[in-house]
Amino acid sequence: MSLTPPPGWYRDPSYPLVERWWDGTAWTDHRRGPEALQVPLAPPRPVGGSGRAKAVALVTAGVVLVTSIVTGAFVLGREGGDGGTAATRTTPPAAPAPTAGSPADPSSGDPSVVVDELNGIALPLFDGWVRAQDVAEDDVMMTTPGTYDCPGDPGLCRHGRVVSRTVTANDERSPKALAEHDIADAASTAYDRDLLDNRPFHGVTSHRQLRASPVAVAGSVGYLVRWQVKTGVGPGGYVESLAFPSGVGSRALVIVRFAFDAGADGPPLTDMDRITEGIRPVGTR
Repeated sequence: MSLTPPPGWYRDPSYPLVERWWDGTAWTDHRRGPEALQVPLAPPRPVGGSGRAKAVALVTAGVVLVTSIVTGAFVLGREGGDGGTAATRTTPPAAPAPTAGSPADPSSGDPSVVVDELNGIALPLFDGWVRAQDVAEDDVMMTTPGTYDCPGDPGLCRHGRVVSRTVTANDERSPKALAEHDIADAASTAYDRDLLDNRPFHGVTSHRQLRASPVAVAGSVGYLVRWQVKTGVGPGGYVESLAFPSGVGSRALVIVRFAFDAGADGPPLTDMDRITEGIRPVGTR
């Protein structure tokens, strides 16, 4: 039967050339070299001392010798792996490794989704999409991989972006009204002016509404508005504003914006519907 060893110095399981302090329940960060195990010898006595002094010196040397033998036997027993009971009971367990999918990172156990913790939703991450990184715009959840030179003002553009944000600028409680109000700003943000006031597509010259309808999303009833936009330069694109109640707290409305370049290099328009259908509250499948 294996017992929890008492606090003490033991061979470090991650680096056996040093000793590490076990506090009785877990490893600490305190370590020491093998030289710390040596028992210091008594200081030399003057030559010609009394018989009593010589006897004390001999006893001290004997204690040091016995201690060294016991320590050596203990270390050999642990290294030899002979299955002895004493070695089993005195070897502390290795420190536990971090577990994937911890509460601090709810998306780490499922690489097929991107989690918006603030709004309590998970968005599916399909082939042809990657988690957002190195983007200037706030709340971008995913993008198409790579960048290209914008056709208008100098800069780098992406063929597709999906943004998720909580609506706090107004008191609107109707998904339909919110989506209808948001779509123009979504088109302007994607294809008119960027954060540096550049015009990567030389602005939106016209738009055509492709769809406006209720939609089931994340277990609630939402509403979407989708436009096709023409731009000053480049192939133009498709933008959509999807509004629905958040999955947490007061269930404030959430806006998910889609911006897809048109043309052969842009993502398929059906990805807007696939992503919408795959949105779910965090913790559900």
